Amino acid sequence: MAGILAVTDVGIVLPVLNEEAALPAMFKVLDGLNPKPAEILFVDGGSGDATCDLIRGAGHQLLETEPGRAVQINAGVEASTATQICVLHADTVPPADMVQVISDTLAYPKIALASFTPLIKGPQKTRWFTTFHNWIKTWYAPLITRPHLFVRGVRLLFGDHAMFFRRAQFLAIGGCTPGDIVMEEADLCVKFARLGKIKLVRRWVETSDRRIAAWGPLKANWIYFKVGILWAVGARSRMAKDYPDIR
Repeated sequence: MAGILAVTDVGIVLPVLNEEAALPAMFKVLDGLNPKPAEILFVDGGSGDATCDLIRGAGHQLLETEPGRAVQINAGVEASTATQICVLHADTVPPADMVQVISDTLAYPKIALASFTPLIKGPQKTRWFTTFHNWIKTWYAPLITRPHLFVRGVRLLFGDHAMFFRRAQFLAIGGCTPGDIVMEEADLCVKFARLGKIKLVRRWVETSDRRIAAWGPLKANWIYFKVGILWAVGARSRMAKDYPDIR
């Protein structure tokens, strides 16, 4: 059995809201990471369930903020002491060597922002169509909405399931736009594009299909597309209405 590798300077920030059902599995995932991260920080945005109690009971760091994923991510990154940060969803399962992959990827100075490739999966099935659509959308979305970035090879990453970057650069670009409830990851891509390349790492993270299970595949992909268009045209106040929480 392989031993635990040396701790690297990678911190994990988990923005959470009413995630009591997902947390027990996430704690096991975090315990199984090898090498271990330098820091794990949960950021709660006002949960009304047992989320905060579970996090404290597991002995993890907890920061409580105002609601809003962008606000939570900003607060977590600012509070972190690690030089490299991964934003991880509570319903997402990364590979056990996630920390090493992050460290190896960010060893290349030209890469400013990167993400693992999300595989959307539930207890009953793998959502291959939506997984493929999300992947190809990283190419066609900038072509349609930000062609000046597309010609520079910039990809728009949809979903901050396991997105990572250097803390100093995140702070330098002003972090996430505080008012963003959704699509904060696409906004970050535009900001980070000024500093370097955006990369989708060829390693899976399994992320929950709970939205697709609730809405159905066709409706879910239509909502994803619609919210992306609203973001592209600047109608940000409407995005949260069209993208309700599913727990």
